Amino acid sequence: MAVSASLDHRELYRLPWSATDNAIAWLEPTKKCNLACLGCYRENDPRGHKTLEEVRTDLEVFQRYRKVDGVSIAGGDPLVHPQIVEIVRMVAGEGLKPIVNTNGLALTEDLLAALKDAGVAGFTFHIDSKQGRPGWKTSDERELCELRQHYAEMVAAAGGIGCSFNATVYEDTLRYVPDLVDWAQRNIEIVNTIVFIAFRAGVVGGGFDHYVRGEKVDFSEVPYTTEDQTPHELSSTDIVAEIRTRFPDFAPAAYLNGTEQLDSFKWLLSGRLGTPERIYGYVGPRSMELAQTFHHLRTGRYLAYTAPEMLAHGRSMLALSALDRRLRGVGRRWLAAGARNPARLMERLRFQSIMIIQPADIDSAGHQNMCDGCPDMTVWNGKLVWSCRLEEPEKYGDFVQMVPNGAAS
Repeated sequence: MAVSASLDHRELYRLPWSATDNAIAWLEPTKKCNLACLGCYRENDPRGHKTLEEVRTDLEVFQRYRKVDGVSIAGGDPLVHPQIVEIVRMVAGEGLKPIVNTNGLALTEDLLAALKDAGVAGFTFHIDSKQGRPGWKTSDERELCELRQHYAEMVAAAGGIGCSFNATVYEDTLRYVPDLVDWAQRNIEIVNTIVFIAFRAGVVGGGFDHYVRGEKVDFSEVPYTTEDQTPHELSSTDIVAEIRTRFPDFAPAAYLNGTEQLDSFKWLLSGRLGTPERIYGYVGPRSMELAQTFHHLRTGRYLAYTAPEMLAHGRSMLALSALDRRLRGVGRRWLAAGARNPARLMERLRFQSIMIIQPADIDSAGHQNMCDGCPDMTVWNGKLVWSCRLEEPEKYGDFVQMVPNGAAS
């Protein structure tokens, strides 16, 4: 059974992202995918490509309602869209950073070169052991690091493109999280961010009826539901606790809370400074606040993605030590290491993010605890909606409400 870490939201920086002024937008140009992942919340539709005109309309909705720094191009898998290069070029042409969220199966060196030419800013590869990947179906999370290494080196060889990795975490894969954190450290020169997403499933039954606009619906039609009554309630703090079993000084600095449970941690963001051989420590809440505030003052947008070459200048962050207690500790440890071996002072300190996401929670009254200030809002019928629950308005015309059995009568 998972053991949760104790965190106090008052000691962290609440990310300033809101519905209208956010770091990210979530663009879905296709519903088609070349994998069937256990934790996926989208129905695979081979006819689900949007036209370029529809994609442009979605971008116009984002620009009308939301200031953003980067656009996550997702799906489905966006690389199966026949016009993905044009879509990336369209996003970049609006002065936004296109980030392709993909499982990587369709990525070739030629396509990577074309996407770079079109202005792609980064890739986020979703790789975990519940995807049923051809050739990797029996591999665990540690073994899949060989595949992660392949994509990280592929992107690094292209140059100037960010590289991140996502993994959905399940009860039986939680124990591998420290291995991925360790792998990311050893590849801190070419891996910018690693993201862990706590698995959640919508339970059919379990004491709830499901309604849309007062009419009862069959919630089992939605792909992220299950009839398994066994609780699958991994939390972000469970993942923090697991990381600390090997990295006891692991320390988140910023968060997003829930819409219903204000002290819940829906997004936890940490940043560490170090080299492939050693992590000197983690940045504190003040560093996160300064980064977001300064970027917004300078550009009018909150910061989501930083170019890889900027992340290689971690030593410059130490200038903020007077304002950030944790950075002072990083500086002391780095200088002490340099005193023992002066060559260490010539090494580049690199910044790497570790993010933990906890999807929707359901409380005993049926309230859905969503991410407050959710970055991953997408477009449906000309308005912004939660991407993780998009199947609901598409199937029923609105979001499903959960009501305890008998309460509606």
